[in-house]
Amino acid sequence: MSSALDRLKNLTSKISGYEMTRKENLKLLEELYKSLHVNQKIDDFSDLFHFKAINLSGVSLKDENLGEIKKGKYLQILAISYDKEAVIKSKNISLAYFGRVENVDEKLKNDVVAFVLRWRFEKSFMTLEHYHNLLESHTSA
Repeated sequence: MSSALDRLKNLTSKISGYEMTRKENLKLLEELYKSLHVNQKIDDFSDLFHFKAINLSGVSLKDENLGEIKKGKYLQILAISYDKEAVIKSKNISLAYFGRVENVDEKLKNDVVAFVLRWRFEKSFMTLEHYHNLLESHTSA
């Protein structure tokens, strides 16, 4: 009985930790949204999550070389929208442009990387909630 209770406490602690991390992530993401001037392109912060994906150009997001610049490229935040009714289904939209990546301040580059990673972190929670709700509605029907 004690081990089941310990497992439950451990699970509860993990869930609580994820929710606290998620809340802090959203706060920091919104700060970056403003400081990187993405709010000049997308008026409402919540509208960021209508995009299918957010990516960047000019800097690597791969684990093995995260934040490494790609010389000769331009640093920008790109959003990918998707419209299943349109002739061209997906469209890239520049949310912020910062110029040649070699000329960008290190802190700014790191903030851009953090913005994309934080957006993806929150988007993954939203996707998880979406599928959880789908499963709930499907199994309770």
